[in-house]
Amino acid sequence: MTQPDIWQLSAAELTSLTRTGGLSAETAVQASIDRMNAVNPALNAVVEDLSAEALERARALDKARADGAKPGPLHGVPVTIKINVDQAGHATSNGVTALKDLIAPADAPVVENLHKAGAVVIGRTNTPEFSFRADTDNPLHGRTHNPWGQHISPGGSSGGAGAAVMAGIGALAHGNDIGGSLRFPAAANGAVTVKPGLGRVPAWNPSQTAERGLLAQLMSVQGLIARSAEDLHLSMPSLIAPDPRDPFHVPMAWRGAALAGPVKVAFTKNTHGYDLHPEVEAALDFARDALRDAGYLVEEAEPPDVFDAGRTGYRALMGEIYALMKNDVDAAGSQTVRDIFAVYFQEFPPFAGEELMQMMAKRTHYARAWSLFMEDYPLVLSPFLPQPFFKPDRDTEGAAGVHEVLGCAVYSYAMNFLGLPAASVPARLAALPKGAQPINVQIAARRWREDLAVDACVAIEARAGRMCVPLWQKMAASGAR
Repeated sequence: MTQPDIWQLSAAELTSLTRTGGLSAETAVQASIDRMNAVNPALNAVVEDLSAEALERARALDKARADGAKPGPLHGVPVTIKINVDQAGHATSNGVTALKDLIAPADAPVVENLHKAGAVVIGRTNTPEFSFRADTDNPLHGRTHNPWGQHISPGGSSGGAGAAVMAGIGALAHGNDIGGSLRFPAAANGAVTVKPGLGRVPAWNPSQTAERGLLAQLMSVQGLIARSAEDLHLSMPSLIAPDPRDPFHVPMAWRGAALAGPVKVAFTKNTHGYDLHPEVEAALDFARDALRDAGYLVEEAEPPDVFDAGRTGYRALMGEIYALMKNDVDAAGSQTVRDIFAVYFQEFPPFAGEELMQMMAKRTHYARAWSLFMEDYPLVLSPFLPQPFFKPDRDTEGAAGVHEVLGCAVYSYAMNFLGLPAASVPARLAALPKGAQPINVQIAARRWREDLAVDACVAIEARAGRMCVPLWQKMAASGAR
């Protein structure tokens, strides 16, 4: 194997070599750094280059292994960290110029867990201001571009993570998700991810000076974006390792008990009044057929009202945001993000006062309905977005833009409000007038069963192939080798 090929390896392929000595951690990390140097200038996905400390850490891992230390499950795997999570000695800017000097005093649990597993952080990835857009641009670091082309947004808020991992900058990318911020960039870039359920991944930023609002605590989760579904099975057990700094973390195994008989999947194309694009429908049909052929029992069945749950949840979140975050956005945000937030509050009129308390209480009603439904159907296959992914800056185009970007994304933020796991996997590469782009579908899972959602992603990916392969061919043809 020549060095230019190493950056293309999945995390599972890498660790089969690094853990046995077939490939040094330094060589693996250097290959990803070289790839980053080659393609990141055009993408602006990684906004803080950590090459020097990454190579120093890789050499230390190699020495420890040579001295007899047992390598971790992610030994030598190059990863990236989103700039809204603490990494000791680096700024947790969250895309906000006023926070550019907020240096983290210690690692967040996700960073610490990745380090303990042997992963090597090669860079920190871009996010929109306050990590609260489905697109990625900010005055501090600028715009991130989608490696498929500038006709598609890279998604957000983990847009830098999604663009980086799919372009070959690291085998895994950290991100987080309060309303879709893992799944939006996965869908935009053709990556695979699973939004964990509530309590699965420990989270906390040592740099924070106040606790987050209750709904932010209930809806926001940490996770990983990958090029291969199997890499989630490899890496997520390390990410979910307990950390006492998160008092609500649930310490349980990644793999749950095997289910009796074939796994039943509820299949729906219901877009709740939004137009279903033919390419999205084709992706759904492809995913359905792939699961059936893999032995799943897929039945057309309508889950509990995802539209009502999603809209209620996001309006409640907007109520909390309006009360706790609006002043910060007004004081430190750009005019662009202030304008977007103003439209958010129009699209999702914030609940307030007694009504906010009532809607937060109603969360249990929705969660119970889904829990009962998932007794029969442990998985739900649905659209993620009803249309192919939108163009950059679509959310800056007033009410119509925000409606297209977030208003129709009820399958996304409903899962955050419910606290359920939800995976995103590419099922089709669409040839559209402005260029090729991937189409992802969503697979929601029974509580605590992220592993079932990832299993389904593996089955779909086995039929569809990894979307990075045609992407890299496209990038090579355009000169990004």
